[in-house]
Amino acid sequence: MVGLNGGSREFATTHWSVVRSCSKSENGKAHAALSQLCRTYWRPIFTFICRRGYAASDAQDLTQDFFVVLLKRDLLSGADPTRGRFRSLLLKSLQNFLIDAKEKRQAFKRGGDFDFVSWDDWMAESPSRVSLPARVLETWPAEQLYDLRWAATVVEQALRRLAEECESRGRRRVFDKLSPYLTADRSDVCYDELSVSLGIPVASVRRVIHQLRLRYRALLRDEIAQTVSDPSEIDDEIRYLCTALAAADA
Repeated sequence: MVGLNGGSREFATTHWSVVRSCSKSENGKAHAALSQLCRTYWRPIFTFICRRGYAASDAQDLTQDFFVVLLKRDLLSGADPTRGRFRSLLLKSLQNFLIDAKEKRQAFKRGGDFDFVSWDDWMAESPSRVSLPARVLETWPAEQLYDLRWAATVVEQALRRLAEECESRGRRRVFDKLSPYLTADRSDVCYDELSVSLGIPVASVRRVIHQLRLRYRALLRDEIAQTVSDPSEIDDEIRYLCTALAAADA
């Protein structure tokens, strides 16, 4: 992940507030918030559960069950958002959930009064743009894999938003061609080939890549801002997640 800068969101629109505001609301709002969290963070949850020794099919069910229990039992309602990051507190809730997963799965079977998006649809809606080395998936402890997949999810969310912005401006082809170079060193970018491929001058390629990099970094920072309770925590969280991604590539 490259260095990040840009603005941040206020606490009122963080993932913390989404969970806490919907946990006691009517079912419609709870379902909407649950779906939002599932679509965004199912990969870190699923990866953690798999690494704990569960078969993939069981891990799929447990991942969805976890989000149901998260709302139905208000697992985060008593937590103080000023004393932890959403990433860490969600992991703690997941660990507690798995301690007595069998009991909770009997009480909250997947489906219930929540109409989940199917697992295949989750996969189709948010294909992973960040691949993890097999050696990492096989050897790293569950907690470290969770943080790595969380970091990858943040990157994927930022790329998705940037792709949507480019598409809305009729520049999706430009994004598809240039997105692999948003974190590459300048020496690794073949500007001449990209110029020919896109049919624009080399100077324009350089300018567009620079603009996309700036926007990408701002979106990354914005995604991270949603998971902390105070803007002063953003830079530390960025450094932590960058370290997680760098360790996987080492």
